[in-house]
Amino acid sequence: MALELHQEEHVIFAGHPSWRGTLSFYVRGAVIALIGAAIAAAVTAIGSGFSVGVVIAVFVVVMALVILAGFLFRFSTTYTITNQRLTIERGILAKHMQQTRVERVQNVNTDQTLLDRLLRVGQVDFDTAGSDDSDFTFRGVANPDQVVRAVDRAHRDRESRGARENDDPTIGGGL
Repeated sequence: MALELHQEEHVIFAGHPSWRGTLSFYVRGAVIALIGAAIAAAVTAIGSGFSVGVVIAVFVVVMALVILAGFLFRFSTTYTITNQRLTIERGILAKHMQQTRVERVQNVNTDQTLLDRLLRVGQVDFDTAGSDDSDFTFRGVANPDQVVRAVDRAHRDRESRGARENDDPTIGGGL
């Protein structure tokens, strides 16, 4: 399900979550894997005696699952900002597309944890008109301020296009 552009629509920003954004996911996953390994160590020590093999196996399996999940999330998610709309496409086998028109974007908020700031990634949350329950967020993007500027540029493109149409009597019902 590739994004088909409308007439006079052009891409301002397109990308996937950054590998650095995925790296912060991997760091959190490694912590969870270490906790799982510690639990496995405690359980095997209580039972039949400490087993290094079980502890290593738990750590490796959890880390493999974390790496696979991060990889799938990164490559199955595409963010696009055009001069007319914002789009989030997700999925490999089943596809989900979420989009909103640029004029519906009311507020743009960025969020970065300490680790995200160190990795220069973050999430950009868009508040859109008329959609209270919709979560429209670009997660794990590199340089979130660049995404905010892209949306601002899309707004300015839309406003300047509207001004040109109002000045041209042959467009939009002129005589």
